[in-house]
Amino acid sequence: MSRFQVKKVAVLGAGVMGAQIAAHLVNVKVPVVLFDLPAKEGPKNGIVTKAVEGLKKLKPSPLGVADDAALIQQANYEEHMHLLKECDLVIEAIAERMDWKLDLYTRIAPHVAKHAILASNTSGLSITKLSEVLPDSIKPRFCGIHFFNPPRYMTLVELINTPTTQPEVLDQLEAFVTSGLGKGVVRAHDTPNFIANRVGIAGMLATMKEVENFGLTYDVVDDLTGKKLGRASSGTFRTADVVGLDTMAHVIKTLQDNLSGDATKGSAQFDPFYESFGTPAVLKKLLELGNLGQKTKAGFFKKVGRDVMRFELESEEYVPAGQKADEVYARMLKKPAAERLRLLRNAEGAPGQFLWAILRNSFHYAAVHLGTIADNARDVDQAMRWGFGMKQGPFELWQEAGWLEVAQMIQEDIDAGKALCKAPLPEWVFKGLVAEAGGVHTAQGSWSASQNKFVPRRQLPVYERQIFPEALLGESSLPDWRTAGTTIAESKALRTWTLDGQVLIASIKNKMHAISPEVMEALMEALELAEAEYQGMVIWSGDAPFSVGADLEATMPAFMVGGADAVESIEQELQNLMMRIRYAQVPVVAAIHGMALGGGCELAVYSAKRVAHMESYIGLVEVGVGLVPGAGGLTYIARRAAENMAASTSKDILPFLTEGFTAAAMAKVGTSAIESRKLGFLLDSDIIVPHKDELLFVAINEAKSMAASGWRAPHKRLFPVAGRSGLATIKAQLVNMRDGGFISAYDFKIGAMIAEVVCGGDVDAGSMVSEEYLLTLERKVFCHLIAQPKTHERILGMLSTGKPVRN
Repeated sequence: MSRFQVKKVAVLGAGVMGAQIAAHLVNVKVPVVLFDLPAKEGPKNGIVTKAVEGLKKLKPSPLGVADDAALIQQANYEEHMHLLKECDLVIEAIAERMDWKLDLYTRIAPHVAKHAILASNTSGLSITKLSEVLPDSIKPRFCGIHFFNPPRYMTLVELINTPTTQPEVLDQLEAFVTSGLGKGVVRAHDTPNFIANRVGIAGMLATMKEVENFGLTYDVVDDLTGKKLGRASSGTFRTADVVGLDTMAHVIKTLQDNLSGDATKGSAQFDPFYESFGTPAVLKKLLELGNLGQKTKAGFFKKVGRDVMRFELESEEYVPAGQKADEVYARMLKKPAAERLRLLRNAEGAPGQFLWAILRNSFHYAAVHLGTIADNARDVDQAMRWGFGMKQGPFELWQEAGWLEVAQMIQEDIDAGKALCKAPLPEWVFKGLVAEAGGVHTAQGSWSASQNKFVPRRQLPVYERQIFPEALLGESSLPDWRTAGTTIAESKALRTWTLDGQVLIASIKNKMHAISPEVMEALMEALELAEAEYQGMVIWSGDAPFSVGADLEATMPAFMVGGADAVESIEQELQNLMMRIRYAQVPVVAAIHGMALGGGCELAVYSAKRVAHMESYIGLVEVGVGLVPGAGGLTYIARRAAENMAASTSKDILPFLTEGFTAAAMAKVGTSAIESRKLGFLLDSDIIVPHKDELLFVAINEAKSMAASGWRAPHKRLFPVAGRSGLATIKAQLVNMRDGGFISAYDFKIGAMIAEVVCGGDVDAGSMVSEEYLLTLERKVFCHLIAQPKTHERILGMLSTGKPVRN
């Protein structure tokens, strides 16, 4: 089969989802043309132009950098239909109206390229019904492609076939969406709302029903159903506000219109939970008031100044929010799964009973519908993880808590009339292979209720790039990065290991992958081993973050005992490690996912190459704890400024220094790998990988490629610095910021010290210096600041609250 190449994509519909899908395509370097109706007044592309401009203002940003909005080609259906012939993939993302979609398909069909895939981003309409209006030549290349909002950040994409969709079309699209867009693909059956929205929205409706039953307020419910429950931090009602209450209402209506409580309608339409799908009174009222959630700045919650208010149905007014549940329930939720569910079920208070009720309802609903909505239980759990931000899917939690015991608890509640409906749990729950295995996920595969067997994961070539795919509880046949391969050396701080005997992998084990003295020592040993026996070394861990930097908790005791001299010794060791990595005799590749802050950023920039996941957040943040980057970060900024100047025709280094200085002085962190590159922490030659689970595969291959091409460490060179004149210019800008109230006096002090280092100290402009010279300046400034009381306040504040203190 020839490779499906996506050279260009068309997105039809510049609404919230269409525009953001286009933005994400730009993020991953896929050329995209965004269509909408011609504007009735002004330029014909006015609707699309407004949508593209809106992308720059959205938070969280759908774009890696806002300026890339200009890369979205704008088009309208009246003037630019011919552009469709240039596109290999056409994604329809217009409003959820079957008649509108069918009309659009009729109009675009003659213009779709003969090889192109046409896919609908509908959130729940029948893909088969949508296909009926298409010519026979397009039907085999038509399917559903359901992104979740916001598409840049949400992992899930559901692919839905029709009876006429060619199997290879779905395989091709899955490969592109997985590796090209960095998404997790779940194949759903063509049933109303597919998998995630079917289970998730039914769960939200059930939650709202139980909220009424137990008389809880929305803020308390969100406190209980967020991170404490292993779900998205926004909880239930804040999530609804983010999704949009109109969108949610539409998905509910899809359930109401396409499902039935009448068993004679057949298994595809019959839903015994149908009676719980009524639109909640509070949702009706909010829609009536035009309060649609985040998009209208009011929904279940709204912000008034700095205060968060919650809607109260009885008064139809907003009242102060901020209530939290009793801490006893948070303690219950920290217990092991089996004990947790028993405690909640037997709780005397309403919050505990509420939590058991919503979990029981989710288990019940998923089990009853598994056979009709999904091929297997893995698809349901992955859909809920990736589409609704759950730490575990419903089947995983059920299995972890004890399959048969929980099943018995659920059935008892059904029999007692406490559940949402009287439908019993399916027979496969209690008898046969699932009961014998103790759950739906096993080493052989996950349970398929429709096939009555455990089915393995889909084997496509694209998944060979995922050495350690995200595993569900019970999938014991999948390798675990913590134990896989051959361990060469291991301590509490670092594991050194290899998969192939050619590239050494160093995985930091400390909390948040902080760099402690033990990590430094182990990395030094790993480098020596890599130089002696391997082609290269990759610094990678299977979980985020890459590293939050130096271990402050390990550094402060050394300071308390040995003062600044002890800290200087640790800093020198850290600087020596960075220089050792930079000038190693084998290539060192940093594989970055999540945060790379402070010393983590320095570890990355001193590596020979960086392979970064799109969602990598890189920066030098030491100012937040009253310090300066001390492990070579400022030396890197000065050196890169000199290198960039040398590559230009300019002889003035200061313009090339400004951005790096500002990033360090303002503790700027790139909000994506793309912005991190703009800040100078990634180079143009570094690689940005869309899918986090492909990071190690790419990094290992980069190390091998560099070794095969004869890579050698750079020469040590002297380079020019801005000197005292550059320092004076930067200080003048800092004075203005301080006097204008933009920074504190202590921020000014730290900023001036950063300027002193990156400008090379008290030397003439253009003076040639070495890295060692600047590293000495860094250490001197770092050790001065760590002795200051205001720095201690910032460090203690960060350690106790996780937030920077401005003093």
